[in-house]
Amino acid sequence: MNKLLRILTAGPGGASPLADFGLLITRVGVGVIMAFGHGLSKVWRAGEFGPPQQLIEGVGKMGFPAPTAFAWAAALTEFLGAILLALGLFTRPVALALTFNMAVAAFVAHGKDPWFNTGAGPAKEAALMFLLPFLLFVFTGAGRYSVDGLLRRRGERLAAKSES
Repeated sequence: MNKLLRILTAGPGGASPLADFGLLITRVGVGVIMAFGHGLSKVWRAGEFGPPQQLIEGVGKMGFPAPTAFAWAAALTEFLGAILLALGLFTRPVALALTFNMAVAAFVAHGKDPWFNTGAGPAKEAALMFLLPFLLFVFTGAGRYSVDGLLRRRGERLAAKSES
């Protein structure tokens, strides 16, 4: 299998079909919630396309250069990246980008906020609750029930044919 494809799609997944089914449920659930519960509103809302001004200003206050570009990157990662995660396509690099997004949200944007949501305002908790499954997929990959799994199996079959 070509090295780039292996980097993008490889990963041990679970130890069994049942474990990979658990990865599928988690990947689809977290991906859909992130994409449509958080990312979509950063890309498209009320007939407007692009990150809201509040996000751009917030990114600028965090000290990132070119806040509009970084806001776009964050918004597209949360929307398109989360859709790719749900599909299990390029799972590891997408999960790494989503992990970075959530680390910035938890430790920079909510750096002074409490760890847990007490109902009295913002907290790190929501970002951390997304960060952890995204980090899981950096290490495991998507598992066998994914587009990455299909690509990996196809690549292995082609490699086996070319060796014989």
